[in-house]
Amino acid sequence: MKTFFFELCAETLEAAKAGSEGGADRIELCSHLELGGLTPSPALLNATMQAVSVPVFVLIRPRSGNFVYSDAEFTLMGAQIEEARRAGAVGVVIGVLLPNGHIDIERSRRLVKLARPMQVTFHRAFDETPDLFEALEDVVATGADCLLTSGGKAAVLHGADVIARLARQAGDRIEIMAGGGLRLKSLAEVARRSGVTSLHGSLLSHPCEPMSSLKTLSSDVRLVKEIMKECAQIALSRCSLSNTRNGGAGGLKTEDL
Repeated sequence: MKTFFFELCAETLEAAKAGSEGGADRIELCSHLELGGLTPSPALLNATMQAVSVPVFVLIRPRSGNFVYSDAEFTLMGAQIEEARRAGAVGVVIGVLLPNGHIDIERSRRLVKLARPMQVTFHRAFDETPDLFEALEDVVATGADCLLTSGGKAAVLHGADVIARLARQAGDRIEIMAGGGLRLKSLAEVARRSGVTSLHGSLLSHPCEPMSSLKTLSSDVRLVKEIMKECAQIALSRCSLSNTRNGGAGGLKTEDL
């Protein structure tokens, strides 16, 4: 059966704990989601590492705004990566662009090397590049393990078909994770249309959603896992049917989801 993976984006200790308890496969820890996400404080990072039982990735983004960084900001990003390592994070999430909007391969590669042996995801700065398919090759060249993308759209549902094309181009060179405005009601459609098995989201309707909504977050994560399990079962059934009709030939394709 095709294995699906869900990463919860959490900006508070309570959200991270709810995600862990609900069965999220991984937490991406950040702060200030209303600004698109910034690096969490050392206090939040350390408290989260002690409180959750699932792997934690840490967002490395020293400020809001664009992804073109000064030398001082780039040095700070390196220090934030070291802080994540010391805290016990499994991975970090990075992304640097050039002034012309293209991927800054050299600087991103330096961050990837600095982060090892932690894993590295290249974040949605990718979606701001002028040519996503060219940018994919640049991200691969950085050595990152995973690319988080909404397919260049504000909401991942609207970019799902582009994500499918990116996943085909990437092959097994880098993992493609779909995320950005992911909603429970459209999760199955995103999985089906994109063909990817890794999904990412905060599950909040709005970045400024009140803390009281976190009471349902654990249940929502459990629902995500159930939906993804159903998607995997459907994919397996369709693949088995296709193999039967073709005398056992063929494998699972994007359209099988």
